[in-house]
Amino acid sequence: MLRVLGVDPGLTRCGIGVVDIDPTRRASLVHVSVVRTDPATPLEQRVLAIAERVAALLDEHQPDVVALERVFAQHNVRTVMGTAQASGVVLHAAAARGLAVALHTPSEVKAAVTGHGAADKKQVTAMVQRILRLDAPPTPADAADALALAICHGWRRGGVSAPEVGGGGALTPAQRAWRAAEKSAAAPRLDG
Repeated sequence: MLRVLGVDPGLTRCGIGVVDIDPTRRASLVHVSVVRTDPATPLEQRVLAIAERVAALLDEHQPDVVALERVFAQHNVRTVMGTAQASGVVLHAAAARGLAVALHTPSEVKAAVTGHGAADKKQVTAMVQRILRLDAPPTPADAADALALAICHGWRRGGVSAPEVGGGGALTPAQRAWRAAEKSAAAPRLDG
């Protein structure tokens, strides 16, 4: 069993999800929450609030690894700065506990859970709900994104068979796409 703590970093809303992934890649929800900080609060207090909550969840849930969204360039510098500040807090907390941190791009995560790297938030949320067999979709989107990060990392970590969703035996379109991508990546290249 692999326990992954996924983080969708943000200064105003930081999504955190903990998922257990068994050897068949069946994913189970352990925890999901969103750390919210008020933009009117001094920056150092906002960063501290995120740091304390992440540290508490790492200590409580004892994950094997942390999956973090890779910071990417945007036109909105303020958004990038807030994301980077929250990411730094997570990196520090994980390193202080000797945990490895895996960075995943948003398109990588979307492809892992939906089969399409340009999927929208609604599609990601719906697939996270289905994969984790939840009665309701995780909200807000930051929570669903954190869970998607954890699932993505858990599914990427090894070459085991794709999971069955809902115990039914049929693979979802995302799982079929993921299996095909894994086979393609493992196949020897003839062009180089």
